[in-house]
Order: sequence, then structure tokens, then C-alpha cells
Amino acid sequence: MAILSIQSHVVYGAVGNSAAVFPLQRLGHEVWPINTVEFSNHTGYGQWRGQALPAKLVDDLVKGIEERGALSRCGALLSGYLGSADIGLAVAGAVRRVKTLNPAAMYCCDPVMGDTGRGLYVHPDIPGIFGGSLLPLADIVTPNQFELELLSGTEAASAEGVKNAIGILHEKGPRVVLVTSYRDGPPGTLAMIASDGDRLWRVDTPELYFDYTVSGTGDLCSAIFLSGYLETSSIRDALEKTAASIYGVLEVTHRAGGHELRIVDAQQELVLPRNRFAAVEFGRY
Repeated sequence: MAILSIQSHVVYGAVGNSAAVFPLQRLGHEVWPINTVEFSNHTGYGQWRGQALPAKLVDDLVKGIEERGALSRCGALLSGYLGSADIGLAVAGAVRRVKTLNPAAMYCCDPVMGDTGRGLYVHPDIPGIFGGSLLPLADIVTPNQFELELLSGTEAASAEGVKNAIGILHEKGPRVVLVTSYRDGPPGTLAMIASDGDRLWRVDTPELYFDYTVSGTGDLCSAIFLSGYLETSSIRDALEKTAASIYGVLEVTHRAGGHELRIVDAQQELVLPRNRFAAVEFGRY
């Protein structure tokens, strides 16, 4: 299946399209990447070079694909780090154009805005673009716990709180919500939660501790989940596969050291992960 992926790109490291394109290709998809920023490395290093790209470039590239008669073959669109509010509006335009040509196309929105501890690391107008322009178009949304609370406007620190926050996101448009990282279980564990508006499923995995912040796991998670859901139409199956693959990639990264995800070294974990983590029902609406 052809997937249009509109998100950031770094020359060195693995975030945004640098974390999503190869995994999607390894999982058997044709990927059409459009970059929203072109940076030397991700901003977590504190220093980087490069620039955010103009929204008009996104519009032009999508139009060029359409002029080749190829856009109707696009079966899914994935978006991540925007770079600017204007790019968010360009992404919304791309989604509408794709869905007009292929109403069955699926849009997965990764609302990259911040994280627990680090806070908001995008321009203050970005959350409004996600909430007002992109969520109503999305079929799947993949926030982390911080982004879930920001988009829902409510705390998600308890089982009832996360269920309520996910319900608010469903009301905004997406029929599938994946919370890519959530902490409320025993120490040393990390959870992912998926909902289709009817049932919620949860997977807990051991938490691997690093001496540094590993960036790109959310970008990778969204790509793997989108692929799994496109393949199975089952949030439970997609959740289990995503959790196992992410854990496998992190294991390889942990053993190797360094500061970047070792996606190429761990590529077999994308296809046939060694570990399996069973999803359990977390609630119903």
C-alpha cells in the first residue's frame, strides 16, 4: 500500500520520517515522504542546523503527485512533527485531497507537541491546529500521555481519567486512539493503550532505562501501529505487534549504546519481533 508520510526529517539520527519511512518500507509499504523540516539532528541535542520548510512546498509536492495520477493510489497518510501552523493547514489540505480521490484512505495523526517532564516543545499555536484542524479529519490519533491530556483538556493520571480523555478525543473525530506511552502500573513497566470507541486494550512492557533521552520512539510507534491496523483492522493485534516491535528495537538500542534508535540493526524486530506481550481489556464505553 502507498503511504504518504508528512513529518520532520533529520540527516543524523532517527526521528520523524527518519524513524518512519524505513520501517514502513520494511513492513511492505510504498512510502512517499514529504519533510516538514530539514535538520541536521533532532532538537533534543540542544543544538542543530537546518530549517523548517515552507507550507507551500507541502502543497506543491502533493499537487505534483496528483498531477502524475498517483495520489488516488494513496491508501493512508501519516503526519507527525509540523514545524509551523501553516504546515498543519497544508497537511489538512493534503488529507482532504487524498480522501476526495480515495474515500477509503486512512489518516493517522501523530500529534507531536511535547512529553511529560519536557513539556511543550512546539510553537504555542500548534496544539490549536491539531485540535481544530487535524483531529476532525483523523481516523487514528497517536498521542503520548502528555499530548493526550493537552488535546483532551483533562488529566489522565488514573484508569478512569485516561478512559475519559480518550473518549474526548473520539468525540473530536478519530475512531481509533493509541496512547503510545502511559505510566500508572507497577514500577519498571510502561503501558500502551488502544481504543476503537467501544473497547480499550492495554499492553504493559518492561521499561528499559537509558542514561539519555531516546527520541523517535513515538514516531516509530505510530508508523508500526498504522501498518498493523491497515493489515488486520484489529486494534488489539496492531497494539500487540507495536508493543513487541518497539520493545525489541529499544532492546537492541540499549545494548548498542549511543543516543539514537538502532532501527536498521533491529529491523527484524519490525517484521518478526522475538518478544510477545498480550493485550488485556482495559475497559468499555
